[in-house]
Amino acid sequence: MARKKRSQARDWLENAALRTLIGGLLILPYRVRVPLCGWVMSRVIAPLAGYRKRIRDNLALVLPDLPAEEVERLVHRVPNNAGRSVIESYSGAEFMKRAGTSPVTGPGLAAVEEAHAAKRPIIFLTGHFGNYEASRAAMTARGYTVGVLYRPMNNRYFNTHYVAAMEALGTPAFPRGRQGLGGMLRHLRAGGKLGMLIDLHMYDGEPLTFFGKKALTALSAAELAIKYNALLVPTYAIRQDNGLDFEILMEAPVPHTDPVTMTQALNDSLEDLVRKHLDQWFWIHRRWKKAR
Repeated sequence: MARKKRSQARDWLENAALRTLIGGLLILPYRVRVPLCGWVMSRVIAPLAGYRKRIRDNLALVLPDLPAEEVERLVHRVPNNAGRSVIESYSGAEFMKRAGTSPVTGPGLAAVEEAHAAKRPIIFLTGHFGNYEASRAAMTARGYTVGVLYRPMNNRYFNTHYVAAMEALGTPAFPRGRQGLGGMLRHLRAGGKLGMLIDLHMYDGEPLTFFGKKALTALSAAELAIKYNALLVPTYAIRQDNGLDFEILMEAPVPHTDPVTMTQALNDSLEDLVRKHLDQWFWIHRRWKKAR
């Protein structure tokens, strides 16, 4: 069934409202704007956009035994983290300076440094957790050039400044699809580094397991790692208790076997981390949609 055509007028109005909000927040000091955007997302936008219901539905699907008080906490904390991440990513140099000082830890760091010295391609795999852009900022500060593969926004007006904000945090940025495929492959062949997300629903993905339920998952990261002999490293930016800083965790590289086994290992890695920090994953996603 064909998708319903988006309204150009609605897209323009939504973008105008968001641009006004973002522009107003950027006037404020960094320490004020980040928690304030989290509050606005949690208390104003989330209930209007239906995010609270979606969070409850997802939690009921995969964590049905979660206590009611924990569900209510997550209903507020999840959009708060999302709001903080949005304004951080639009804060350009200020965010880069702050996130660039993040400590990088974990068993994967030594392997990454070795591959970097050998000019071997590296794929950093992450999810919509904490603020995934913080890990790219931290590696940029260490002298790495990390490209990013992204899915363009449905709202054409918002997508323009969304991509500009992403590129302000580092280039190259490759859109999903034919447009960005050639540039991304050349980048990897030359020994480049690439950041990718593992937790997006893909209609043509493999029905792998995430939180005990089938979730259609792209195999592309594992396929690229095998084809270009790239190191495949689960990498996460964990938001700290002050709400402004991060710790970058690099887990051990995923061994090269076959794409399904490797991608399931990535799902398992993300699930393990999310279970430890339930409020930092984007439970607003429709992650467990069925195949079309």
